[in-house]
Amino acid sequence: MKKLGTLALTLVLIATGSVHAAEVLEETKDQTSGKSVGGMSGMMIGAIGGPLGMLVGAGVGALFGGEAQDASGLSERAYKAGTAGGEEKVLRAPNDKLVIGEAVEIRGNRAYREATAQADSGISYH
Repeated sequence: MKKLGTLALTLVLIATGSVHAAEVLEETKDQTSGKSVGGMSGMMIGAIGGPLGMLVGAGVGALFGGEAQDASGLSERAYKAGTAGGEEKVLRAPNDKLVIGEAVEIRGNRAYREATAQADSGISYH
């Protein structure tokens, strides 16, 4: 029974993502969707050349897909944030328009407004 409790605790700790505090430094462009669509299209076209053609096609497609998204002006918003440890990360916040200097929480590759800032501004997402 003791081993089951230890196993359960270990799995819960592994499954929960860590949350870090950060500050938004600047807004950047994100071409993730263009790169993924271009990479998949390139891989399918490259399949004509076999496995090596698929790899080359995926790489070239991802390169041109990201550039095509940027050139067409359809880039999404991303934010460069600085963590307390001095590390800089590029984060996405698709549902929020963040302000430079705003304090955010990092969960995975997403930036969320801090709970204290939401409570102070009266914003409710429920």
